Amino acid sequence: MDYSKHQFGLMFKECYPMMYRVAYSVLEDEESAKDAVNQVFTELWHKQPAIKDGTERAYLLTAARNQGLHILQKRKRRAELERSLSISEDDQQDADRQKLMNELQRVIDSSLTEQERRILFLHYDEEMTYAETAQAMGISPSAVNKHITRSLSKIRNIFKTSKHYEN
Repeated sequence: MDYSKHQFGLMFKECYPMMYRVAYSVLEDEESAKDAVNQVFTELWHKQPAIKDGTERAYLLTAARNQGLHILQKRKRRAELERSLSISEDDQQDADRQKLMNELQRVIDSSLTEQERRILFLHYDEEMTYAETAQAMGISPSAVNKHITRSLSKIRNIFKTSKHYEN
């Protein structure tokens, strides 16, 4: 259909409010509804599709609804993509964390004495206080502190000198 600027302007003024309401009912967002209606009018102006006389209003309302649904579909695909990327990143972080924990466990097993490993286990894994750890080990709380400090220092030094340390 070939529209003059005047005809197009009249159709825009007459149909825009109804089209906006239709798009808003689909999108539930003012800016997105305006974008949807503007997109319909832009395509109408550039493509000038064949529309039967007397059906312009129905055509435009349907086009506004369809454009709104198209926008929703794009949002859904984007959200799914972002979610899958987020999951992938989380999976990678989990894998990196697990790799680091395995390396830490290897360092603990190979570099610390049995007593140092037991004290770290009780304090960090079992979440015992220094006093509780001391009582379980039959040593003083200050000895627990000394063992933990020495053990952590050994671990830090090993990681600092290894290629796995990233600080």
